[in-house]
Amino acid sequence: MNYLDLAPIRRVRGTVKLPGSKSISNRILLLAALASGDTLIHDLLESDDTQVMLEALHALGVACKGEAGGLVRVRGAGGAFPVKRAELFLGNAGTAFRPLTAVLALCGGEYRLSGVPRMHERPIGDLVDALRSHGADIEYLGNQGHPPLAIHRGAIRPGGTVSVRGNVSSQFLTGLLIALPLTGSRTVVNVEGELVSRPYVEITLNTLRRFGVAIERQGWSTFTIPATGRYASPGEIFVEGDASSASYFLAAGAISGLSGGGPLRVEGVGRSSIQGDIRFAETLESMGARITMGDNWIEAGAGAEASQRGKLKPVDADFNQMPDAAMTAAMTALFADGPSTLRNIGSWRVKETDRIAAMATELRKLGARAEEGPDYLKITPPPASRLTSHASIDTYDDHRMAMCFSLAALGGVAVRINDPGCVAKTFPEYFDVLAGISER
Repeated sequence: MNYLDLAPIRRVRGTVKLPGSKSISNRILLLAALASGDTLIHDLLESDDTQVMLEALHALGVACKGEAGGLVRVRGAGGAFPVKRAELFLGNAGTAFRPLTAVLALCGGEYRLSGVPRMHERPIGDLVDALRSHGADIEYLGNQGHPPLAIHRGAIRPGGTVSVRGNVSSQFLTGLLIALPLTGSRTVVNVEGELVSRPYVEITLNTLRRFGVAIERQGWSTFTIPATGRYASPGEIFVEGDASSASYFLAAGAISGLSGGGPLRVEGVGRSSIQGDIRFAETLESMGARITMGDNWIEAGAGAEASQRGKLKPVDADFNQMPDAAMTAAMTALFADGPSTLRNIGSWRVKETDRIAAMATELRKLGARAEEGPDYLKITPPPASRLTSHASIDTYDDHRMAMCFSLAALGGVAVRINDPGCVAKTFPEYFDVLAGISER
């Protein structure tokens, strides 16, 4: 199907069980592959991005076997991968491409890494520079600073200090933090400039601890990897629900509450979450939503004042630390009673698409005014808050564009989502789940 027509959604209510987090799933798969012993993984996300990682690990000689109940067992390599020559196609999965680049650079083999055309436009030069400074031998096969890559046997320098820029993608730092324990030497990683998306680095540190490597950090600028850093399987491990995916349903609950719908509950994340996007619930609260939360669930509806006005409040905030959920905030802004501004979102420019440009273009189709800057987006709802009906939304092969713009149907309008299958990257069943909680 090349498009999906969504009828107006009158209201939503019910409970959604979230799929596993993509960020946590791919980190756990890679660490389980590098660890000593078998790891039994519960609630692993089934999506295009995790399939890419599984296929790469298989090609590198790691056994990953599905078991009853949706479990996945990974037989760890106990260090560097056994296969020393491989060609890997990694799609548009940054959570696979960047960390695998770092790990393979230290594995003493010959590897070629490629992806879809958009992946070849996404920068990787800062990570490559950091690895080269440590003795890695990495060759660009296309444009300088971008994939595809050829990784050759390098002369890795054990220990010492490595520097990496932090203002483009936190995945570069994540790749180094996962790879450098393989050297067995104490190594210090210095981050130059502001580190974007810090909560994703916190996910990395948390997951590393679960595999036996405790990295010390001084603020967000210095990370010290211990000399004894070797990965050991925790035996069993659970993948938390995806907080970014939760944002669509929490926003739907808040918007629906403006017309008597909701509340809507998501299960799989809550107070105990290790994901930064959990803070999207705070954004909704600041806009007038009513949020309640347990250790493993969150419920969203409209607050009393918002219900009375039939509108949410606009938001003006820095979204640097939750860039994925910020896209949902941009859509929620259509239901506010004034202009909203999302600031410090420059990292959107190098995601699955240029998300600032894409969001601005598609928001205008719904009748909104959208002013885009280098690292900000200002959204003014359409006059009288009437969204344009039957807008045809392009999704740019970006799963989050498709899921975000499905919320337009809560504005009482029909909307067409082009290429809805792109949600398979992280949430293949998204539209079925949305239909299951919708009243039309």
